[in-house]
Amino acid sequence: APLSEAPPTGVPAYRALAAGIRDWLMDGRLVPGAILPSERALTQTLGVSRTTVTRAYQELVKEGYAATRRGSGTVLRFPGAGPNRLSPFGPQLTDPDDDQVDFTCAASAAPAGLMTAVDAALGELGAHARGIGYHPRGLPTLREAVAQRYRDRGLPTDPENILIVPGALAGAAVVARARVQAGDRVLIESPTYPNAAQALRAEGARLVGIGVGGGGWHVPEIAAALRRTRPRLAMLIPDYHNPTGALMDDDTRAAVAAALRAGDCTALVDETMAELDLDGAAGGRPTPFAAQAASTLTLGSMSKSFWGGIRVGWIRAPRSEVDDLYAALSTLSLGCSVIDELVAVHLLADADRILAERRASLRRSRDALVALLRTHLPTWEFGVPSGGLTLWCRLPEPIAVAVAGQAERLGVYVVPGVRFSIGGGMAHHLRLPYAGDPGSFATAVERLRRAYDAALAAPSSLPAPQDPVTLGERDAMIA
Repeated sequence: APLSEAPPTGVPAYRALAAGIRDWLMDGRLVPGAILPSERALTQTLGVSRTTVTRAYQELVKEGYAATRRGSGTVLRFPGAGPNRLSPFGPQLTDPDDDQVDFTCAASAAPAGLMTAVDAALGELGAHARGIGYHPRGLPTLREAVAQRYRDRGLPTDPENILIVPGALAGAAVVARARVQAGDRVLIESPTYPNAAQALRAEGARLVGIGVGGGGWHVPEIAAALRRTRPRLAMLIPDYHNPTGALMDDDTRAAVAAALRAGDCTALVDETMAELDLDGAAGGRPTPFAAQAASTLTLGSMSKSFWGGIRVGWIRAPRSEVDDLYAALSTLSLGCSVIDELVAVHLLADADRILAERRASLRRSRDALVALLRTHLPTWEFGVPSGGLTLWCRLPEPIAVAVAGQAERLGVYVVPGVRFSIGGGMAHHLRLPYAGDPGSFATAVERLRRAYDAALAAPSSLPAPQDPVTLGERDAMIA
């Protein structure tokens, strides 16, 4: 590991060690709140002197990257960081002729079958118009259609397990309302989908970050965090994780589920990307996480697989949980639009054809963006995900915020990695969705290259991490 490499010539060993830990924190491989190994343990692991480790920890504390807590050891932190220290990027671009590219939303245009589903739904609306129009738990036909999709994936599910909500984010808010009290700890990946993190914070949750990146999930880290913090919930995105694109395999799902059971912690799983497998996983897709942990609360949505304009999502839960979730839902919403739910029923009936076309289109878009980035920004690193909607790009320098600011001036709106982090970090990263119009990618990447060059040339591109950074006044819609 880089932490065990010999320090550069002329650099004291303790400073090199402190810099390595700080860089891992900045890059998201370590997360704020993580407890560093004891000085004795790290001394034995790295084969360095106890003095080197002691002085390295003292250096981190002096710089504000760690704090010492009696009984807890040395705990990592981010100087001056808070959940909203950066203003987000990205207006909603509504003019199709506007010479701008919006990379803030990982969402696709409507599928070819949408209007057929709308026409069929309109034909059925008259029968529903004779009633009051409220279906707070969801249309029975839609709940059955959603349950069938789970059965098709190998997870026995009845309509009584399904609660229809106005999108997966609304589902996260419902679960937070039902299951979280102010001060409760919730385990959550870092990076993660920022709006879901905010939904949990809105109910007073104290978020505990666990790292996830190109290497996926580290089960010992998850188990240690569970023992240390005793969270009520663990929010996970195991299927084409947003933003990294990582896919949790069946063995890891089983190990994580076992750790959650041992910690008496319920999984809240976001499956909005689960059906967007682009390459076909060897041996088939992993089974839903709920197959490993029966208590799992699973969020699903029409938005990513079909279209974001259909504001329909769902929670799959044990029957014993559905009444409490429904009670929480009733404080936030009285249900979805009947016409949207009818459209969703017809789209799900044609799901195999629609999803096959969607996957083929996304595969072409992903490959086009990958080729452009490798040609024009060859120093940017990223894995090519086997599904989902996003590339998670690592820049050689921690200047992603500066690149995003320069890109905005050129008419390209991207979200820097810090927006996806829990408590700070990700200064090297940008998220680039490939769900949009591939015809815009060449222009976007050329402008990103110019933005990157400008950020490298700017003397202020490397701000002191302890100084708050604010950019613009735009409100975000990060999807």
